[in-house]
Amino acid sequence: MTSNGFWTSPPDRLVRGSMGHCNLTVLQPPFDVGGLDLPANDPARAAEFAASLDTVDEILEDLGTRSALEVPYPGQRTDLDVIQAGAWGHVLGICDPAFADNGNDTPLLYEAQALRKRFPDARIVGRVHFHAGADHTEDLVWLPDGAMFHASGWPGDEPFVIGGDPDAVIASLGLTGETLEDAGLYLDEEEPNETEWSALATLALGQADPWNRPDIQTAAFRVGHAESAVRAMENLYFI
Repeated sequence: MTSNGFWTSPPDRLVRGSMGHCNLTVLQPPFDVGGLDLPANDPARAAEFAASLDTVDEILEDLGTRSALEVPYPGQRTDLDVIQAGAWGHVLGICDPAFADNGNDTPLLYEAQALRKRFPDARIVGRVHFHAGADHTEDLVWLPDGAMFHASGWPGDEPFVIGGDPDAVIASLGLTGETLEDAGLYLDEEEPNETEWSALATLALGQADPWNRPDIQTAAFRVGHAESAVRAMENLYFI
């Protein structure tokens, strides 16, 4: 690895496309905690959690605190190595541009598989939305009892692939039809690419969701991404 990391693109090369939500969260028991009851972020634990993921090789610089709602919008290549992470007591989370994809891979699912082994009692929830001419999403919920769903593809278009069993997730979470409707979640078995799967991920986190509150702080870090993550991002974010 050189001083440029594994990148072949210069630091000031302009990024194409944009990210919406791009986060992965580990919610350990108790699951019914409210956002207001979460302890303050522990930057040291947040850095440790971020560095443990396969997309990150090392933490290079602590960039200070940022609101969880301050989603990064990379403008140039050097911005792609900025992540946000949090350790709010029993809730761990990370927002990383390396989770985005355009249909060639499923980076969110790969990370979730590793986290499932490390945190068998947790709800593992991920939401990714990338736009570059068209939208591509990847959403996931994996519960301690084994119920899971994974949705990845082009909303409103093809290909769009559903893995696992969304109905089993809904039943395990005890979500009623009214709750789903209030969240704007309408399951279309005939056209799954028309379903707002990120809404189901949000329901799985409930009030403990750290990513929808301006008062919850994350730690921002500049990182050295793993070689595989850099190669994928170069193919995704640059023409």
